[in-house]
Amino acid sequence: MNQVAILLCTYQGEKYLAEQLDSFTAQTYPNWTLWISDDGSTDSTLSQLSAFAQQHNPGQVTVRPGPRKGFVKNFMSLICEPTLHADYYALSDQDDIWHADKLERAVNWLRQIPEGQPALFCTRTELINDAGQRIGFSPLFSRPPAFANALMQNVAGGNTMVMNHAARELLREAGADVDVIAHDWWVYIVISACGGQIHYDGQPSLRYRQHGDNLIGANAGLGARLVRIRMLFQGHLKLWTDQHIHAITPLLPKLTPANRRIFDRFISARQRSLLPRVVGIKRSGVYRQTVLGNLGLLAAAVSNRI
Repeated sequence: MNQVAILLCTYQGEKYLAEQLDSFTAQTYPNWTLWISDDGSTDSTLSQLSAFAQQHNPGQVTVRPGPRKGFVKNFMSLICEPTLHADYYALSDQDDIWHADKLERAVNWLRQIPEGQPALFCTRTELINDAGQRIGFSPLFSRPPAFANALMQNVAGGNTMVMNHAARELLREAGADVDVIAHDWWVYIVISACGGQIHYDGQPSLRYRQHGDNLIGANAGLGARLVRIRMLFQGHLKLWTDQHIHAITPLLPKLTPANRRIFDRFISARQRSLLPRVVGIKRSGVYRQTVLGNLGLLAAAVSNRI
C-alpha cells in the first residue's frame, strides 16, 4: 500500500489542533505518516503533538522545529525536507477537520497517474465557523486548472492538496527559500507549468475553519471576490507576478513547450505600452476563473498593474 506523508505546520494551535489530529486517525486510508514543523509554539501545541505521537507506532509521527520565518517558509521547509520520503504528500493546516475519506479519494486518483509524471489532487472546501458549524463552501471553479490560470490565481487551498513524489521533487528543485506570497499558489504554478496533471474535485474533502486567526481566508462570496479585484488595482498582482517569475526561473527548462510560449508571451506583454500590452496579455492566454475576475484582469492590464 502506498504511503502518504501528511505535512502539518503548526504555530500556537492548541485551540483546534486536537480535532484535526483526530481526523487523521479517522482516515479510511490507514498508511500515513505525520510530519510536523512547529514554528515556535509556546502554548500546549507541542505537548498535544507529543501525546498524539505516543498513541501511534514509533516513527509514524515526527516533530521538527520550523524556520520561524512565517507560514510560507514553514511549509516550504517541510516540503523540501531531505529526510522525508513517501509516495504521496498531503499538506495540512492545524485548525481544519478532514473528511474521513480525504486521503483515500486523493490516492485513488493519484494511482492512475504514470510513475514519474507530476500530479496534484485538490478540492473545494466546506466552510465552518469558530464553533464548527457549517457556514458555506469555497468557490466552485468550472474552468480547467492550467498554467495559464495559475499565473493569475490559485484555484484550491493548500489544506486540500495531495501531490505525488514527482511533483514534490519539482518543488524541491526550486528550493525551500523561494520568495512567494503563498506556498499553495506556488505549488499550483510549479506543477501546472512543468506538465503535471491537476485534478480539482468539486466535492469538498475537509471542513475549513474560518476564524479571527486565519492567515488566509477562503475567498468565498461576492465581497471576498471584490476585495481580490481591488487588490489587482492596488498593484498586488504585479508584485506577486514579479515574485513568481523570479522564483520559477530555475525550472524554466522543465516547462512544457506550450507553457513556455504562454510564459514568454506574458512576460513580453507586461513590458509593452498600453495597447500592445493589453493585446499581448490577452493573446498569451492567461485567465481567471470568473467573468468578474477576468474583467478585473483586463482592467489591471490597462492600468499596468499586472
